[in-house]
Parts: sequence; C-alpha cells; structure tokens
Amino acid sequence: MDVRYNGETMPANIEIKARVRDFPGLKRRAEALADSPLEVIPQEDTFFIVPKGRLKLRLLAPDRAQLVFYERPDRDGPKRSDYFIFNTDDPENLKTALKLALGIRGVVKKTRYLYMVGQTRVHLDDVEGLGQFIELEVVLRDGQSDREGQAIADGLMEKLGIASTDLIEGAYMDLLESS
Repeated sequence: MDVRYNGETMPANIEIKARVRDFPGLKRRAEALADSPLEVIPQEDTFFIVPKGRLKLRLLAPDRAQLVFYERPDRDGPKRSDYFIFNTDDPENLKTALKLALGIRGVVKKTRYLYMVGQTRVHLDDVEGLGQFIELEVVLRDGQSDREGQAIADGLMEKLGIASTDLIEGAYMDLLESS
C-alpha cells in the first residue's frame, strides 16, 4: 500500500535486519556482490519521542544530517518501511528544537559499512553497545510491489548466508532499550 504525503507517494523499501555471527566473512560476501566500492559511514542517530512511527536525526557530519521519519511493522523477516527524509545543514539547532518539543528517546551510535547491490543497500553495522548486524534495504521503484522487493531480499539473504533464525524485529533503539 502506497503512503502519500502532500499528494506524493512516500518512498518505501523492503527491509530485513539480522544479527551477524561472522562479520569478516559477511563483508567478503557483500563485497563480492557489490556494484560499487565500500563506503564506511560513522552515524549517530538521535531518536525522538513520537506518537507513531519513528523519528530520528541522523548526524553524518557536524554540518550535515538527515531527519528521518519512518513507519514499519515490528516483526522478524522482510517488512515494508515507508519513509520521509529531510536534509539539514544545521543539525544542532534542529536537534535542540526537536528535543524541546518532543523529548529524546535515546541515541544509537554505529559504524556502517555500505555496499550497493542492484537496488539494495546492504548495511553491515557495528552498533555501540549491541554488536554487529546486517540490514538489507531493497529500495522499491515506482510501481514495484512489496512482493517483488521481498523476493529480492530473500535472494540476497540466501547469497549472503543470512539464516532466518538470525532475523530480528524493531530498530537498534528498541534493542538498546530492551538490553
């Protein structure tokens, strides 16, 4: 189902997240499938208290961040995520305004190893306080069904050796809160 904002369809992806048992081995398999060179991205995500979905400010550099709102079900396996991204060059003031208005739920710090495989963003994440994970985000193209995106995710899970028993639900923020 397409989610609309101001008459426009919000972008969506099919996402899976799983714990990683062999980070170096998974990096080698991802690199072999990748269409582009590895990008290493240190990220700090500040989550805010909101009544629905999730809202985070992703700090990418002192003068560059993305405010990301997204909604997705909390369940294991592939799931659709509808999202909206706002880019800012003034992350500290935006963070202060959101903190005052909404309150901060928590902060997730990680090093992300990004590989692009076709239309899929393959993230190998080393998350402070949690461990190592893989996240697949199959970015749906206009008119592409959730089922098609799920088939792509399933195929990549197989190629990367991701076991269904390693799949997790929720966001890293949820995992930090429950640990």
